[in-house]
Amino acid sequence: MARSDRAVRALLERYLEKFPDEAARAMEHLSLRDVVGLLASHSAPLAGRALQQLTPDLAAEVLAALEPDAFRGLMAMLEPVRAAALLARLDPEQRDERLELLDAGQVKEIRDLMHYRPETAGAVMDARITTFRADATVKEALSKLRGQRGRPIADVFVVDDDGRLAGALPLQDLAVAEPDMRIESLRLRVPVSVQATTSREEVVEVFERGIGTTIPVVDFDDRPVGVIRNDVLVAAAQQEATADLQKMVGGSTEERALSSAPFAVRKRLPWLYINLATAFLASSVVALFQGTIARYTALAVLMPVVAGQGGNTGMQALAVTLRGLALREIRIRHWLRVGAKELITGAVNGFAVAVLTALGVYLWSHSPGLALVIGVSMVGSMVIASVAGASVPMVLTALRQDPAQASSVILTTVTDCGGFFSFLGLATLLSRLL
Repeated sequence: MARSDRAVRALLERYLEKFPDEAARAMEHLSLRDVVGLLASHSAPLAGRALQQLTPDLAAEVLAALEPDAFRGLMAMLEPVRAAALLARLDPEQRDERLELLDAGQVKEIRDLMHYRPETAGAVMDARITTFRADATVKEALSKLRGQRGRPIADVFVVDDDGRLAGALPLQDLAVAEPDMRIESLRLRVPVSVQATTSREEVVEVFERGIGTTIPVVDFDDRPVGVIRNDVLVAAAQQEATADLQKMVGGSTEERALSSAPFAVRKRLPWLYINLATAFLASSVVALFQGTIARYTALAVLMPVVAGQGGNTGMQALAVTLRGLALREIRIRHWLRVGAKELITGAVNGFAVAVLTALGVYLWSHSPGLALVIGVSMVGSMVIASVAGASVPMVLTALRQDPAQASSVILTTVTDCGGFFSFLGLATLLSRLL
């Protein structure tokens, strides 16, 4: 009898070694207890090969149910990325309990892999993605889904023999199919996936294509590690949009309406110092023409008009360009096209505003020369502001800086300096007409 047991064990070992994918398929039809017992009874290398072929849901359940020694042995066989993806599917308490069984270095590596940067797809995904093999029947799939009540599921994802993403279909298509049909015989669509490190802006692009209501997240081997649902992405997009608004005026994305006053001061004051420095820079431009201003005091009265129109023009171009960059409607390579558009727009708007401004100044001052100076300078300052509004965020993006954070400060400096220089410089050149 002992010899017979050894023979059966040797046969199973050989089967797991030569055909881990077939063994995994067979185990998926067993109870969790039987799968755990089977893997625990074999060497860690063989059990690890079979575990990696299991569907992610079952593999995670196995890791949660294994005895400590068997768990440590299997974890040593898994790639850190794969281990992190499977443990991320467990409840936080259960995951922490499992991680306590590992050494500190391994725990740190796994936790680092589970922690994604806030602006990436991994930060907003749900690691509990439900996947099925293509040869699973509709009945088997629906039975498994019924055991996952409370988990929002809109799309069902299919993996191939190597666990790589192969197809997807809406849940309702699965629900109305014949129970004995295999999933591979249903009309599967080719899923558009993203990697966990993909930026949220690129994820928004995928949603805009209208392919499905959820997006699978995969690792570098194209194996599913999570799913992003529409409602989660919409909430994240809204948060990013409001954060950009705060950054454009020098606020911190961490500050809230009910944050403490010391916290608000600490976050806002550095940008106020930067604004103060740029204001002195604009003032230095005005100081270059203080002699002209002293002779023609009307220039001092009209300076805010030129600066204000330039500032508004620049902010309009800035807002449009920032939106285009955020939604990835434009790239750095579109700079000439966007710049040319803004140049024409600034010139046309500048001419229209200049005519009305010159007429108003003439009626106020009865000076044709002053009306000419402010009219021409208005066109120049609005062209400068419009082109700068499009160029500044693109340059910052090319330099890998956040365009929403610094664009407004730089743009204000450019529009003020450009507006004052064009107005006062032209007034100095045409002073005999004033």
